[in-house]
Amino acid sequence: VVCKNDALKYRMSKKSRKNHENNEIYIHDLDSFSSGMHNCLSIPFDDLLANGFNTRQTDVRGAQSVNTAFQLVAVIFQIQSLQQFGGVSATHLDWTMVPYVRKSFYKHYVDGLRWCFNGDLPESHWLDNFREKCNNSMTIDDPYYTEVPVAYQYAMEMTERETKQAVEGMYHNLNTLQSRSGNQLPFSSINYGTCTLPEGRMVTKALLNASIDGTGSLHKTSIFPCGIFQMMKGVNREVGDPNYDLYQLALKSTAQRLYPNYANVDWSNNAGYDVNDPRTYFSTMGCRTANLWDVNGFGQLKDGRGNICPVTIILPTLAMKAKNAFINEYDDDMVEVFIQLLDAKLHEAKDMLIERFEWICSQSPESAKFMYENNLMAGYIPEEGIRSALKHGTLALGQLGLAEALQILIGQDHTSEEGMELAKRIEGLFKKRCAEFKEHYKLNFGVYYSPAENLCYTALQKFREKYGVIKNVSDKEFFTNSMHVPVWKEMSPFEKIDIESQLTGYSSAGCITYVELDSGVKNNLPALEALVNYAMDKDIPYFAINVPNDTCMNCGYTDEINDKCPMCGCTEIQRLRRVTGYLTGDYKSAFNLGKQQETQMRVKHR
Repeated sequence: VVCKNDALKYRMSKKSRKNHENNEIYIHDLDSFSSGMHNCLSIPFDDLLANGFNTRQTDVRGAQSVNTAFQLVAVIFQIQSLQQFGGVSATHLDWTMVPYVRKSFYKHYVDGLRWCFNGDLPESHWLDNFREKCNNSMTIDDPYYTEVPVAYQYAMEMTERETKQAVEGMYHNLNTLQSRSGNQLPFSSINYGTCTLPEGRMVTKALLNASIDGTGSLHKTSIFPCGIFQMMKGVNREVGDPNYDLYQLALKSTAQRLYPNYANVDWSNNAGYDVNDPRTYFSTMGCRTANLWDVNGFGQLKDGRGNICPVTIILPTLAMKAKNAFINEYDDDMVEVFIQLLDAKLHEAKDMLIERFEWICSQSPESAKFMYENNLMAGYIPEEGIRSALKHGTLALGQLGLAEALQILIGQDHTSEEGMELAKRIEGLFKKRCAEFKEHYKLNFGVYYSPAENLCYTALQKFREKYGVIKNVSDKEFFTNSMHVPVWKEMSPFEKIDIESQLTGYSSAGCITYVELDSGVKNNLPALEALVNYAMDKDIPYFAINVPNDTCMNCGYTDEINDKCPMCGCTEIQRLRRVTGYLTGDYKSAFNLGKQQETQMRVKHR
């Protein structure tokens, strides 16, 4: 409360404060404004694991095994989460781990040779010859390794075992390392699925199996990390692709554990990525944040960049201001007034983002020493200050309540042809202005389809206090997130994808599309595959499927459970639901009334 009051009174302009208090442009994470923290970051693990890093107490050497590498991933996630207020991610964890699988394999192979030669290997001519030809960066399927089949088989088994245990350790750490206010866990996300090297495939398989297996004594669904499987044509999309089998394993995990979600590497808005550099592949986070083309020289590089600070325009408020200027409902001129108001607010939102950006840039690098000292926020040049790194991040301009704003303006939402036409005009204005701001200010302004986890409720409450109860607008406890189809609309999952895919292309700072299934799909993975493929073919950038996920707290059975567990009869059931981009515990205790009602009102897409 103190931090929020300080930010409103002393750290921002009167115009910014007025927009926030008038429910027109919401400033996210206001309690972190005064401290000058930024939002989130995709961490450059390739560099950190290879070269090591410094902490306040000591320095850490580069990883020399896959087990150590996964331990360090959890450590880095935890420390970095204290330098900011949002999520942390790995953009291509399968590729990142390739060198460390190789290092572990080499060690196990040498051990296997010693067993084969009865412990006399250090003095053997064969080992000297082996060391001349072999090193710990050679691929684990190199023919030279197979010259001693028994040693090769031993090394493969031990490396697979070590990788499995390393991944399990990371999952355990990320679900237990409490490090933030309220004993929060780091909001971590991991992207994977495109590495076709044997080492990367081994890592992806281990990650998915760990997700399926669950955590703890009851093998419960893991809350963190948010798993994101990167879909890529020619790699894992179709039968015959080298990683198609891993895609099938990902579907199995989604059906049972909700994760992974699916990122579209071939998304049209990520054009220009380097097929030989996985750091440029489309990746995202549980919160839907994305970093696209950097105007300051990084291109499509994702590592070392993040969302600096989002704001969200409350569209229903602007629609009511336009409506109140007219006597007759749904006057065509009312839409034009709304567009003018929106245009003005887009410019004011831009000013608010720059204002906060400059405040963050004014901080000392000592305020986030781990991040800047180790170049986690890439591009940092000490002589130029932290702006040299922050300028590569994203300034996200979000929105809330498109469906309700359309109801106010024309009496229908974007599930209708007329509503979609106006929706495209609105989103086109967002996209146009952000592109202009990006070019003029040389900062990465982007359209953000805000998750609005608490805002969907608080903005509705303020709106209703001022304008009262309006049918299909404020007659519930929440506004619809960003441009999503209202959760109560009856339709098939394919129809929902068809509608939202017409708007996702306007976003450049992050979006997601969900569908809700009415029952478990563990025994119908082809149906799940058809949905994911359809979303990818429709150019959806980030896709997730919600299925029932209930766990018996006595025996650990996980599936769709009615009143009692079918295995042991226990009635103590944990009902896990995806309420936001990340999974949570019981949504009835973790979220406000708006999110609770929104979850309860979700129809099943059949």
